Amino acid sequence: MSLVIVDTGCANLASVQYAFERLGVSPIITEDAEVIHAAERVVFPGVGSAPFAMRSINAKGLKPVLQSLKQPVIGICLGMQLLYETLEEGGETVDGLALVPGAIRKLPTKDLPTPHIGWNTLKPIKKDPLLAGISNGDYAYFVHSYAADVTETTLAEAEYGSPFTAITRNNNVWGCQFHPERSSKTGAQILKNFLDVTL
Repeated sequence: MSLVIVDTGCANLASVQYAFERLGVSPIITEDAEVIHAAERVVFPGVGSAPFAMRSINAKGLKPVLQSLKQPVIGICLGMQLLYETLEEGGETVDGLALVPGAIRKLPTKDLPTPHIGWNTLKPIKKDPLLAGISNGDYAYFVHSYAADVTETTLAEAEYGSPFTAITRNNNVWGCQFHPERSSKTGAQILKNFLDVTL
């Protein structure tokens, strides 16, 4: 299977690459539009600041490329957030890729420390091939200060001060707010499921 990890200029690409290699797939890391378009699966990772990430994506000319993909796509952590229409961070609102409806906003953690770092449980609320073998209460590893509300595209939620979207799907596009590549058996199962999904 041809699997591309998009080089957004703001991600820990190696850990995502190794996670797929453990599943028997050798990803290509690239920002080349033709290679991305031709791949059977596309992974869109990201860490850090949303405004910086979108500036990097726009500078590389990747926004129209990513918006035109028809094959299965998965966004990870910041990569998931960038799939949404708008992203609010540090007093700035930037346009995302608009592949998933909705907005990313600061996670209302109440009395809990920000950012949300560590293991937390998943609560699946819809059936989907990406969730095959995933049960209520399975743990995933999160590192984030911003999140999407629970909406009609939410497949699984988590809670940290308030509920938020942990896994989303809109058509051919999925997103995980957590890091599946760092989420032990749960994460490996989700990445395997992504390799197996059909549209």
